Amino acid sequence: MKKIAVVVLNWNGVKLLEQFLPSVISYSSEASIYVADNASTDNSIQFVKDNYPTIKIIKNDGNYGFSNGYNIALQQVEEEYYCLLNSDVEVTENWLTPILSIFESESDVAIIQPKILDFKSKEYFEYAGAAGGFIDKYGFPFCRGRIFETIEKDNLQYNDEKDIFWASGACFFIRKEVFRNLNGFDGDFFAHQEEIDLCWRAFNVGYKAKYTSKSIVYHVGGATLNEGNPKKTFLNFRNSLLMLLKNLPKNKLFSIIFLRLVLDGIAGIKFIFQGKFKHCFAIIKAHFHFYHLISKNLKKRNSVQKENYFHTKSIVYSYFVKGGKVFER
Repeated sequence: MKKIAVVVLNWNGVKLLEQFLPSVISYSSEASIYVADNASTDNSIQFVKDNYPTIKIIKNDGNYGFSNGYNIALQQVEEEYYCLLNSDVEVTENWLTPILSIFESESDVAIIQPKILDFKSKEYFEYAGAAGGFIDKYGFPFCRGRIFETIEKDNLQYNDEKDIFWASGACFFIRKEVFRNLNGFDGDFFAHQEEIDLCWRAFNVGYKAKYTSKSIVYHVGGATLNEGNPKKTFLNFRNSLLMLLKNLPKNKLFSIIFLRLVLDGIAGIKFIFQGKFKHCFAIIKAHFHFYHLISKNLKKRNSVQKENYFHTKSIVYSYFVKGGKVFER
């Protein structure tokens, strides 16, 4: 059995499979390749069977989103290391070699992310992950190479290997043992920020996440749910609150969540002034869903929540008040 499994989650994405599977096949000889299908109604499965008979197909019986889609599929994958790869990612030659090297030589590293560049503009970092993720004191996520809407050009400024706080779900490597010990992604999230939650839970129990620039992939981004979709707004705002509820240190739990609720309200007002009424309603809906899930998610808290989870006190203040548009090393 090969040590690494590349698992592509698919839902009605035959066009993406046609475009991006060739690079995965060409450059992943070290890996077993799987397509995990969330009950697609297009001809995705038949396309894979007809064109890539060596790919192993896992059929989920419904559309379980990113979180449970992978949770269910990976029960059938026994390779030592998992690569969870979006269907809109182009990989490059030797992309798996540095990943395997880190896993084999650094036993405390449980999660790895490659350099993620923009498929449409390959000299720039891609929004979802860039050169590795961090969060601020209030749980706002950001990346080296991307803070809010500011995306940096790749001038080799992040050509290194570095401990990070979270790795992007667009191309997410994790040890099988750790994924299973942590019970995988939180199925309540469905999609968006579940990878940050998983990395935070891993951090709280002593595992490390790492970024390496020696592995490079190109991500389209927004191919399944674009930024203009109110459902994405709903998922991001709700899941961010759930993540904080589960992982913040107890002494910061109430104050930070209260502040985030207030800031969410300000974001909703901003959407109204922009004429984006559906997005404002999505935030209101997200809050009501969060309230409904409070009791359930308080029970998911680990026995330990580490204090030193954040890279900077407030990325909002740094970005919008001080004008800090790039990652502070």
